[in-house]
Amino acid sequence: MYDIKWIRENAEAFDTGLKRRGLEPLSSSLLALDDTRRSAIAKAQGSQERRNALSKEIGKAMGAKDVALADSLKVEVAALKELQPALEAEEKAAVEALNEQLAAIPNLPHDDVPEGADEHGNVVKSVHGDAPEKAGRRLFGFNQVKEHYELGEALGQMDFETAAKLSGSRFVVLNQRLARLNRAIGQFMLDMHTEQHGYTEVNPPLMVRDDAMFGTAQLPKFREDQFRAGEDHWLIPTAEVPLTNLVRESILSEEELPRRYTALTPCFRSEAGSAGRDTRGMLRQHQFEKVELVSITTPEKSREEHERMLACAEAVLKKLDLHYRVMTLCTGDMGFASQKTYDIEVWLPGQKTYREISSCSVCGDFQARRMNARYRAGEGGAPRFVHTLNGSGTAVGRALIAVMENYQNADGSITVPEALLPYMRGVTRIEKA
Repeated sequence: MYDIKWIRENAEAFDTGLKRRGLEPLSSSLLALDDTRRSAIAKAQGSQERRNALSKEIGKAMGAKDVALADSLKVEVAALKELQPALEAEEKAAVEALNEQLAAIPNLPHDDVPEGADEHGNVVKSVHGDAPEKAGRRLFGFNQVKEHYELGEALGQMDFETAAKLSGSRFVVLNQRLARLNRAIGQFMLDMHTEQHGYTEVNPPLMVRDDAMFGTAQLPKFREDQFRAGEDHWLIPTAEVPLTNLVRESILSEEELPRRYTALTPCFRSEAGSAGRDTRGMLRQHQFEKVELVSITTPEKSREEHERMLACAEAVLKKLDLHYRVMTLCTGDMGFASQKTYDIEVWLPGQKTYREISSCSVCGDFQARRMNARYRAGEGGAPRFVHTLNGSGTAVGRALIAVMENYQNADGSITVPEALLPYMRGVTRIEKA
């Protein structure tokens, strides 16, 4: 969300940022809407001020016993009173028209975000480790490297057919030790972020209202990607929504920042734009689990916090000994609310490709303006908007996929990574029951 005053004072920079996003200049049309808004406000205020002035003149006329003048002034007051609702409606419509346009505009990219139209413009930031095909320590030693759903179905512990009977496509039933491995992964991540990385664990609601979804920019633009829950709620697409909104409509002290939250929750997405993509397996589900990371900080610290959040997400994959790379997303591939995004892509030997497992974004004050989330600096003065950040730390289902494919054995069993052994109650290998 943008401050129209900032756009008026920085119209050229605003349009340049939109151009990097692949959008046409919008400052002129927005400022025209703002002029209409200002004019409507001025007319409504002018009418009210005139009524107040007339009331004083009526009092004077009555005091002077000038009944004729008082009556004529009362006629004008009545006319203005009758006109006032129309003026207020005009003002409201002008404000709503401007806000509707502002709410539909994506965040502007940081200057160091690479240019590009789509994912092909993303840039490799770093690479960790080698693919297991090259790593002698975990050399497969067999040719038929399988995808996760082949492994899971052969083990009898990953059931897409039954899930389809229950819920339709893009759902899965995990059972037995594979279900336990999935639980272990989420618990391991949550413990790591709370005990080693300083995040506060939160168990948030899984249903939120419109204003919470608007605050993190899921609404109104991405309405079709969400699941409605009754008349007043939405199922959360990510714990980013409730975690970030914990500071909505509040003024924090600078000493309280940064605030760092984490949560392990189910997430729900309609995947409206992914018809025909990743239809096999668990890669793209309507319901999945994710460990979310959210930071609330000052403008001066948000860039530093972004790098820190990335390092926390990377630490999970390093501990699981998974090969991955970090990508800096280009201007055409960034999320709507993001100023800059890093994607972590884990190597999946079954697919012989990298797939996103985490996305860490800095949003500046874009979400804070929509939530009216502010802080007061230590030296005092007017409250300022906080900066918000969010990231996956990481997606549990995709981590399960990565573990299955990278730790598979020739007989179709899966070796449990060392980091997960404390959560598996003595189970070191997942085999067919």
